[in-house]
Amino acid sequence: MGRRHPIGRNVTGILLLDKPIGLTSNDALQRVKRIYRAAKAGHTGSLDPLATGLLPICLGAATKFSAYLLDADKRYRVRVHLGVTTSTADAEGDVLERRPVTGVDAQRIEQVLSRFRGEIDQLPPMYSAVKHGGERLYKLARQGLEVERQPRRIQIFALILRAVELPEIELDVYCTKGTYVRTLAEDIGRELGCGGHVSALRRTGVGPFDETGIAFVTLERLRELADQDAAAPKLDALLLPLESALGHWPAVRLSADAAFYLQQGQAVLVPQAPTQGLVRLFDVSQRFLGVGEILDDGRVQPKRLI
Repeated sequence: MGRRHPIGRNVTGILLLDKPIGLTSNDALQRVKRIYRAAKAGHTGSLDPLATGLLPICLGAATKFSAYLLDADKRYRVRVHLGVTTSTADAEGDVLERRPVTGVDAQRIEQVLSRFRGEIDQLPPMYSAVKHGGERLYKLARQGLEVERQPRRIQIFALILRAVELPEIELDVYCTKGTYVRTLAEDIGRELGCGGHVSALRRTGVGPFDETGIAFVTLERLRELADQDAAAPKLDALLLPLESALGHWPAVRLSADAAFYLQQGQAVLVPQAPTQGLVRLFDVSQRFLGVGEILDDGRVQPKRLI
């Protein structure tokens, strides 16, 4: 029996989707995949249904590089409602406790925020996708169960107080992957002595992509284009090249011979290449080949190729 071919267009690129509130990341992914009639698609790290903002969607060959965006640092804008603690640490959960917001001003908040900058240990919330004994924590939480979790080391590169409109405050967060902003908000509320939960959350950046560089694309915009004549070229024009996800890595250009051997899986020596780390690989015609890693002896080892 012959091999089955995927149904759909062989379209490749990265869409910077502005995920709307109320949709899961997978729902948003499936809608984009249908609009593009794409044979292959994947997203790069879930956003809660209550969160909005950047959800990079990888189409076609770009899915091979989605793990690099999954591992990338993230940026968020978050509103924290002080004085109310909920079961999920966001507005979707049941209210567990209400406390007065007293003695809280910008100076006090800044004192507390300083404790959360840099490397910290964070306990994953019960309402999360972390697994315990093969089961997702959120499934256990829905059964009313709470299990012991291990703290995770994360890094908060920046934590900026943007507004104080009590009982709400607004923060900008720049952090490593695996950071739970809901937990961060809850912990800040606890340190302030009144508790708190996330009332609104927007992801503003993933790796090299953020709102200052390019406008995110809404589902409404995609639907508008899909309804027009010659929709495919207009939709495809919104896609970024897959190497743009790796734009913060050095570029290494290979000779024709080096490109040939590297594509056979062999490490190659490249004059004046960086001395360590991951690099983007291009051939003599500037065609993107994939990702390589610099070995201890200075050769470039293929890591993920198109």
